[in-house]
Amino acid sequence: MSKHRVAPRTQAIHGDHDPSVADVAPPIHLSSTYRAADSAEFAQIAAADRPSRFYTRYGNPTVARAERLLAGLEDCQSALLFASGMGAVSTTVLALLSSGDHVVAQRDHYMGTLRLLTELLPRFGIAHTLVDQTDAAAFAAAIRPETRLVIVETPSNPMLRLTDLAAVAGLARARGIVTLADNTFASPLNQRPAECGIDLVVHSATKYLGGHSDLLAGVLCGPAELVDRVWSQSIVLGACSNGFDAYLLLRGLRTLPLRVERQSETALALARHLEGRAGITRVHYPGLSSHPQHELAERQMTAFGGVLSFELEAGAGGARSFVDALDLVANAVSLGGVETLASHVGSMWHAADGQGAMPAGLIRLAVGLEHPDDIVRDIERGLAAAAKA
Repeated sequence: MSKHRVAPRTQAIHGDHDPSVADVAPPIHLSSTYRAADSAEFAQIAAADRPSRFYTRYGNPTVARAERLLAGLEDCQSALLFASGMGAVSTTVLALLSSGDHVVAQRDHYMGTLRLLTELLPRFGIAHTLVDQTDAAAFAAAIRPETRLVIVETPSNPMLRLTDLAAVAGLARARGIVTLADNTFASPLNQRPAECGIDLVVHSATKYLGGHSDLLAGVLCGPAELVDRVWSQSIVLGACSNGFDAYLLLRGLRTLPLRVERQSETALALARHLEGRAGITRVHYPGLSSHPQHELAERQMTAFGGVLSFELEAGAGGARSFVDALDLVANAVSLGGVETLASHVGSMWHAADGQGAMPAGLIRLAVGLEHPDDIVRDIERGLAAAAKA
């Protein structure tokens, strides 16, 4: 590929180009192990960092292609693919922290990350402090001499609150603290935390990066030195990916820019449609001028993503009636696929430590690629049912 910086939609197609492979589509390497030509080569590969042909837990050629493309999309030196988003988060955190260390994180996080912080890490003598992500000064106030990591997620799940990435990165870097940002909701097309000074970026690649609801994967992107450090622990913890899932991920990444652009456009249109609609008390979406952090969203995001949430006046009963009445929109967890998904947050989010109680009638909508008019028609069906609850 050209040495000149290309547009993301071009990079998504050509960013993993391997001149040694003539295939237009990447080959799928399914072997779990690879032959060495002789004992000398075997010893050399066995001692190497991140070999692509030794044993798939250490590396795999198709996995390496996906990692190369993902690093480029996040504008980072290196990337490491995992079997799931939580595999990426947990392995990274455990690789960087030791007993006696301290983590600062925001209150609004994905449930799995919160459970890692509040349930698992304390068993290893690692403390944490949860802060209001909308207040950069709260991060600074929570830092201790033993703080080694700051973890953020923006926009957050499910309330779509934002974290000022540049502010948090600046205060952490001045103190020699590593920063880790979950960029799943935004995707690399709408936000690049590394450009704001964040050290490490993680995704649930199951979501927008894969884009078709047919694989589980996670990825860590960042400086080669830090990513290699995590790799050395990943071969022990074992949350590695494989050639087939890496191939599915590569296939999904080819259309990532087109999908995210359309999903972001539709989500903004839906948010505007729902705002002020009878039966809805509040819409949460950073693309709305009414969002309390809309100015920050415009500053650090290029578009505002395909997820929004809204509060039904009818409460929990109305929310259950809403999802039961849907026909086109699936009542399911996850996000980032080609299909639109809706979920009653109270039914899946059980007030994880730090989150507090969610609004009883909160609905999270993950927008897909259907025509906006068809999604609106289905949502209106759900709203009519909620009004009768």
